[in-house]
Amino acid sequence: MATYKDSGVDIDAGDRAVELMKASVARASRPEVMGGIGGFAGLFDASKLKEMKQPLLATSTDGVGTKTEIARQMGIYDTIGEDLVAMVVDDLVVCGAEPLFMTDYIAVGKVIPERIAAIVSGIAKGCIKAGTALVGGETAEHPGLLAEDEFDIAGAATGAVDADLQLGAHRVRAGDAIIAMPASGIHANGFSLVRHIIATQELDITRNYDFDKSLGEVLLTPTEIYTLDCLALIKAQQANLRTFSHITGGGLADNTARVIPDGLTAVYDRSTWALPLEMKFLADIASVPQADLERTWNTGIGMSAIVDPSVADLIVRSLAARGMKAWIAGKVEKAAEMDAPRAYLTSDYKK
Repeated sequence: MATYKDSGVDIDAGDRAVELMKASVARASRPEVMGGIGGFAGLFDASKLKEMKQPLLATSTDGVGTKTEIARQMGIYDTIGEDLVAMVVDDLVVCGAEPLFMTDYIAVGKVIPERIAAIVSGIAKGCIKAGTALVGGETAEHPGLLAEDEFDIAGAATGAVDADLQLGAHRVRAGDAIIAMPASGIHANGFSLVRHIIATQELDITRNYDFDKSLGEVLLTPTEIYTLDCLALIKAQQANLRTFSHITGGGLADNTARVIPDGLTAVYDRSTWALPLEMKFLADIASVPQADLERTWNTGIGMSAIVDPSVADLIVRSLAARGMKAWIAGKVEKAAEMDAPRAYLTSDYKK
C-alpha cells in the first residue's frame, strides 16, 4: 500500500502550519480585506479606487534569491519574510502606487510547521511595516526536488495609483537632486557572490569577525522597507517628487538608470556616504573589483528619490523626522554625449 505521506508529502503537517500562522496573518490586514485565510482566494474591497480619476493597478513579483541558504545554515527563519515583502512592495511604490495586498509562495523539501510559521511571521511583519495586507499564500512540499531542510520563497503584490499621479522618468529634469535612503545591509541581492566569498575564503558565518554579532546574523539583517516613507513623500511633495529607484539586483547605477530619460544622466557622489562595513569586509577579503561590487550590491543605498532641488533639504529633514537618515547623494545632469550612461558614480567613498 502506498500513501501520499509515504511519498514525502504530509498533509497533516501542512494543516498544523496553517494553524500556527493564523495569528501572524491576522495582524497583517487592512479594513478592505474580506474574510480570513483558508479560502480559495483572498478578497479585497476595491471600492476606494472609484475615488481616482483613472486608477491604475500595479503588480510586482519577486523572491529573495540565495539569501535563503544563509537562513538555512543559521537556522534563523523569522526574518527572511521581511526581505520578501521589501523586494516586492518597494518596487510598486517606485511608480507612486500604494501596495494594497500581497500573497506568498513557500516551497520546502519537508513541511516543518514551526519553520513555516516562522517564515510567515516575517512576511506578516514586513506587510505590517508596509501597510500592506497579506491575503493568502501557498506552501508546497517538494520531496525529491528539495532536501528536507531546503526552501525557497516568492511573493506577489498589487497596488494602485491614479494615472495623473504616476511617478517615472517622464517627470525627471536636469538639475534635479538625488536623495539617498540608507540600506540596512546587503538586503536580498548579490547573495550568490556573498556565498562564493564565504566558500572560497573559508569563512565561518557563526564567527563575529569585526562585527558585534556573527557574520551570519549580519548577513540576515532584514531588508529595509521604504514604502511608508515613500508614500509620505508622495503625499507631502507630489508636485516636486519626480520618481524613486529601488536599488536591488544590478546595483545603484543600473537601477537608477531605469528611471532616467534619454538625454539625462544621474550622477552619484560616493564621497557623501561610506561603504557599509560588511560589504567592505567581504570585498577586501576576496579582492572583489569595485566595478563588480557596484553592479552586485547596493553599496549602502536602498532607495533613491529624485526631486526638485528646491525642496531637497526639506525632504531630507522630513525623512529624518520619520527616522530615515537620508542625504543628498547626487544630481541629474544633461548627458555630455549621446551614448553617455544614464547613471554613474564618481569620487571615492567616505572613509
